[in-house]
Amino acid sequence: MSLLVVGLSHRSAPVSVLERAALEPGERGKLLQDAVSAQPAGEAAVLSTCNRIELYADVDKFHAGVAELSTLLAQHSGVGLEELTPYLYVHYEDRAVHHFFSVACGLDSMVVGEGQILGQIKDALAVAQEQHTAGRLLNDLFQQALRVGKRAHSETGIDKAGQSLVTFGLEQLAAGAPVDEWVRGKRALVIGAGSMSSLAAATLARAGVAELVIVNRTLPRAERLAAALAGEGPAGESGDGLVARALPIESVNSELAQADVVVSCTGATGLVLSTEVVEDASRRRGADAPVGAGAGIPPLALLDLAMPRDVDAGVHRVDGVRLVDIESLAEAEADAPMAGDVEAVRGIVGEEVAAFGAAQRAATITPTVVALRTMAADVVASEMARLEGRLHEMDDRQRAEITQTVRRVVDKLLHAPTVRVKQLAGEPGGAGYADALRELFDLDPQAVAAVSNPEQERQ
Repeated sequence: MSLLVVGLSHRSAPVSVLERAALEPGERGKLLQDAVSAQPAGEAAVLSTCNRIELYADVDKFHAGVAELSTLLAQHSGVGLEELTPYLYVHYEDRAVHHFFSVACGLDSMVVGEGQILGQIKDALAVAQEQHTAGRLLNDLFQQALRVGKRAHSETGIDKAGQSLVTFGLEQLAAGAPVDEWVRGKRALVIGAGSMSSLAAATLARAGVAELVIVNRTLPRAERLAAALAGEGPAGESGDGLVARALPIESVNSELAQADVVVSCTGATGLVLSTEVVEDASRRRGADAPVGAGAGIPPLALLDLAMPRDVDAGVHRVDGVRLVDIESLAEAEADAPMAGDVEAVRGIVGEEVAAFGAAQRAATITPTVVALRTMAADVVASEMARLEGRLHEMDDRQRAEITQTVRRVVDKLLHAPTVRVKQLAGEPGGAGYADALRELFDLDPQAVAAVSNPEQERQ
């Protein structure tokens, strides 16, 4: 196994660098194609979220792989290699697996224990499969990571101890008040209808907002989300649930002045809300307020979860507006999950890394064992043909009995060593047993390769 990961995250890079390095959705496929076209990489997958960009690859050379993957990240992110390099981290083989499983469990998230990372890992695998850049190693790795993450959440309290990024952001806006109490009865505006925006909309609905407006560039997608959430949340005095509406993105400026809480998370490369637009909305909120409300008007609360940002950072200085974005979330301290849950998850990660490594090492011996048994079957067939040429008087029953006897002898002779070599290959340092088996039985390397990659052999 030669798994390599090169990446940067909120732990290694400032938000300003992460923001500039963020990959557009269409750029991910190009990055994967370039990665597998490069000499050191045979498989590739990219995990790109609001607080991390990681490129996973199966490489045959470590140093060449690091250099190539780093260069590709710089080229596709738009941040120069010289500037990007100090923020990059590298993990290899078992350490790469340990890192990825920790990510899947939420241990490496900005808010420890959040579960949204599992959906992002699933999406990353889907993209790699669509681009045909995920082979046996990365398919096994990502599928196992999803299982490890689910196991961590089912066997420990990490999901209760941690929070989603949406909930954490809303808690920062609420400034200490319970989120449910703070948002109840408010009018909310969600900009975008992707996975993070959908999570935000659902969170606001459950918390009890009175009205939810979803604006998106693709209106049908916003309409489906609004329809799914309509009527959700605690019932109001009239007995009705949430009022949810969908509008085109062009409505965002007019709706901004009517909103109390705004969550934005789009895939736009430019700003969605400029300082001028937010200032205008803030003035209009004051002008539309009831006479005598004055300073009692609550500030317009903005939560920007996009990377790169949707809301101009200058909004922090606008009167009557409270902005929480990825940068301020990174600076805030989330409530630490219980130490016991974190340690339990770390124990699960350690167990799963060992199991994955053993399975991968054992898998390397399988083509050699198959090639050995194929060679033995060919020897049996050849000897039976020779015997038939000498003993013409054999009838079909005798021929079948002799053939079965010879096969049983060969199978019994090969059974113990092939079972044992699989066990040994699964242990640390067991990679050399495949080479020893090929050498001892003088197996044709091309025959072994044909078992490893039958499609290539057919071509």
